[in-house]
Amino acid sequence: MSSTRAHFISFEGIDGAGKSTHIAALADALRAAGHTVVLTREPGGTPLAERLRELVLHEAMSPLTEALLMFAARRDHLDTVIEPALASGSLVLCDRFTDATFAYQGAGRGFDWDTLAQLERMVQASRDGVAADGGAALRQPDVTLWFDLSPHEAAQRLAKARVPDRFESQPEAFFDAVRSGYARRMAAAPQRVVRIDSDQPRAQVREQVLRAAQQRQLLTPDQVSQALAATGEIS
Repeated sequence: MSSTRAHFISFEGIDGAGKSTHIAALADALRAAGHTVVLTREPGGTPLAERLRELVLHEAMSPLTEALLMFAARRDHLDTVIEPALASGSLVLCDRFTDATFAYQGAGRGFDWDTLAQLERMVQASRDGVAADGGAALRQPDVTLWFDLSPHEAAQRLAKARVPDRFESQPEAFFDAVRSGYARRMAAAPQRVVRIDSDQPRAQVREQVLRAAQQRQLLTPDQVSQALAATGEIS
């Protein structure tokens, strides 16, 4: 199977939910199936956005400043990486996108949801799309995989993995709010957001991810089986 159309997939979830592990595995499976894959992340993905990422992760700032930096990085990311990759017919896999801004800055920090929606419309206006009301359509992922995990379990995983950054060191109540923000975004776009039960063994989580790609006709059933067999994770 080769890539016949562009497709944009975002991976979302609270820190420690496992999305970064599984995005790499899906990229490998898609490349083995003949797709051209661009693997990227937010905040980041470009030299400018990576510098903004360092500020956001390590410098104290107001929720408004934080949100503005997130969207500034996103605009550069769209212009420099995401839109060109989609225009070339590549599959774009992005570790976080705008759902994370609503979850972290909106639900977690308590920043105004409507203001975030205004910034979303401004920054993500698609170059080639037109909405039903005649305005510019928004560039959104074709599918978002939301790795859902309890904050308590996520914190235990992180404690074994690395020194936490400014976000990862937040109290559990913060991540409860972030998780609720993700649930709100899923409720608003159920056709786009797919919940991945991340409180499962790695093999079962990986199969959920691969099956989601199969449902979008990016992998065949045989290719899913081959990807699972390659890692010894046939369920």
